[in-house]
Amino acid sequence: MLIQILEKWCRENSISISDSQISAFEIYADMLIEWNKKMNLTAITEENEIAVKHFIDSLSVLKYIDIKQNATMIDIGTGAGFPGIPLKIVHPDINLTLLDSLNKRLIFLNEVSRAINIKVDIIHARAEDLSQKPEYREKFDYAVSRAVANLPSLCEYCIPYVKKGGMFISMKGSDGEKELELAKNAVELLGGRSNNIYKFNLPDNSNRTIITISKIGSTPSKYPRRGTKISKNPL
Repeated sequence: MLIQILEKWCRENSISISDSQISAFEIYADMLIEWNKKMNLTAITEENEIAVKHFIDSLSVLKYIDIKQNATMIDIGTGAGFPGIPLKIVHPDINLTLLDSLNKRLIFLNEVSRAINIKVDIIHARAEDLSQKPEYREKFDYAVSRAVANLPSLCEYCIPYVKKGGMFISMKGSDGEKELELAKNAVELLGGRSNNIYKFNLPDNSNRTIITISKIGSTPSKYPRRGTKISKNPL
């Protein structure tokens, strides 16, 4: 069922996917289900739901954004690898970095990347700490994040990673437009500019929003602040 759902959606949305890429998604799903028995990776464990709510949701970025060739991308708060790994499977030229603060998730991501033979950088760190390091600050063409925090806070975590001319891609549910309204000040302070909002439904009719924010200036060095300040006093 997973294969049929994924292939049908890709075909309907003009996204090319090969047999070997489908096989990688199968392996990924099997590992997600198996590993989830011993650690809490996801509440979604049925194959058809994994296909829709994890894989297709992640790949929906490719419907609206033309990811440039050999782009550098960081997936912030990647969790079980979403959206980064599905994007890397279908767009293998992406230079992908996966960032998460929980080491047990990174053990899983290491095993998945080996099993499906993709090369990714996997980093155990807090987002607000890593972006202060020169080798990561404003170094990426794209920062992506899926439902990690409210958008004003998420902008502070993510925009510092994006180079000028790059883009922050925030994947949200049905309230994405409201969150963007609340994040206007944060976007401006951090050197960004609101670009587009894409609203769509997944095959199960759940509502999704993708928000794109262009990086037009440098992020001031005082951002991001410590995590408690970000959550308690959003910009």
